[in-house]
Amino acid sequence: MTDVRGDRLDGALLRLIGVTLLGGIMGILDSTMVTVAAETLSTEFDRSLSVISWATTGYLLALTVTIPITGWAVRRFGVKRLWLFGLVLFMGASLASALSWSVESLIVFRVVQGVGAGILDPLVLVILARAAGPSRAGRVMGTMGVVLSLGPVLGPVLGGLLLDSSGWRSMFFINIPIGVIALLLALRVIPADAPEERKAGLPLDIAGFALMAPGLAALVLALTEAGERGAFAAPTVLVPLVLGAGLLAAYVLRALRLRATEPLIDVRLFAGRSFAASVTVQGLVGVGTFAGLFVLPLYYQIVHGHTAAAAGLLVAPLGLGSALAMPIAGRLSDKLGARTLVQGGALIAAAGAFALTLVGAEGAETRSALAAFAIGLGLGGVGAPTMGSLYRTLPQEKVPQGSSVLYNLNQLGGALGVACAALILAASGTGTGTGAADGAGGFQNAAWFLVAVGVVILAAGPLLPGRVQEIPPAPADSGAETLPTGSERSGMSASGPSSCPGAERA
Repeated sequence: MTDVRGDRLDGALLRLIGVTLLGGIMGILDSTMVTVAAETLSTEFDRSLSVISWATTGYLLALTVTIPITGWAVRRFGVKRLWLFGLVLFMGASLASALSWSVESLIVFRVVQGVGAGILDPLVLVILARAAGPSRAGRVMGTMGVVLSLGPVLGPVLGGLLLDSSGWRSMFFINIPIGVIALLLALRVIPADAPEERKAGLPLDIAGFALMAPGLAALVLALTEAGERGAFAAPTVLVPLVLGAGLLAAYVLRALRLRATEPLIDVRLFAGRSFAASVTVQGLVGVGTFAGLFVLPLYYQIVHGHTAAAAGLLVAPLGLGSALAMPIAGRLSDKLGARTLVQGGALIAAAGAFALTLVGAEGAETRSALAAFAIGLGLGGVGAPTMGSLYRTLPQEKVPQGSSVLYNLNQLGGALGVACAALILAASGTGTGTGAADGAGGFQNAAWFLVAVGVVILAAGPLLPGRVQEIPPAPADSGAETLPTGSERSGMSASGPSSCPGAERA
């Protein structure tokens, strides 16, 4: 292995990636794993499915509300302290969820669990971006992307296995041994924050938080409701949608005028073409990924008559394709930049989605599985270079805020993708008693939506940075097996992207 700034990922950085993803995987899995237990929980607590769904909705809303404040907390308390706190909070809430005695208690504990996930999930990006530096951002994000790609797919599969073998409480108990191991390893592996990285007296933008957090939560709630109802015209969708948009607009206006206090998220970041394009494209990746994860299981269940467990396994090619593409695309992006790779990935994803439009009720599962694999391959080829591009050009002190924006837009993109796909299926009459042949038409229409997502990403590709400048070789005595700390860890100065080694050409 070479030095930490060399071409390869050294042993110390690989250990950090492994330990960080071990802690972060719990929140990623739990966001989808519990959905398979809805019917079981409804029987267990003798409550309707609409009430039980709040165990998942409450988790997602708490996660969404917490993410914006994480960027401030990183600068106030430091990455390592916050990571350890998030792990303990998530484990405690998991144990409490497993011991729930009513649906109300389960919802409350799931909300607390969502707060823990809202701390851990964006910190995964912050820890790895700081450790990698600009020269290897693509490779590290590609490696991390394997877990991010497989998590949403494996969540329902793992949840179903635990549910069938050990009951619904095991879906929460499993987090305890994983969390304990992650906590012990984090104490040893995650570098301590340098004193200059923490701002002990940094005030929280309370008014900004009061606008942004409920605004984001309202949008997620509106899109979730739209996905469940298959319509945007319902009051339960329009009211939170308008409220959320209004609160976020008020936050933007206030943040632009703010002078005395640092805003929770600096909206001026969007003035940079690279940042705006990167987070937008990553949001579109969320749209395409979650729309596919929503549509494909229903296709296998309604058109081919498979069980939910079998349909979940048949969706695996989408996650597998993304997991295979991300490390390769990430590594290539450190040399080639993001633009060409993203456009190539968008073409592959659009081609895979187009193949789905040709699969009808008589189509073999093999054809749809191959099309899903191509979609995942293409979106994976977009995701890793896009995230790498963001962290190569983002000033070090803005990494926590950039991570919060990236994760929030990906969450919103996922909710939007599900809502749009559900609306398309509802408008086509799919799932309302239509036969397999008629039902296939609705899924073909949804596949055209995925084609459109790929085309939009393709059009946005030229806005991303191009080739990466050559990075000077590291000194021979630079120390191969130690992770740099403090300002050395970032490889980026506070002056901004222009001072970064390996910055990308526009």
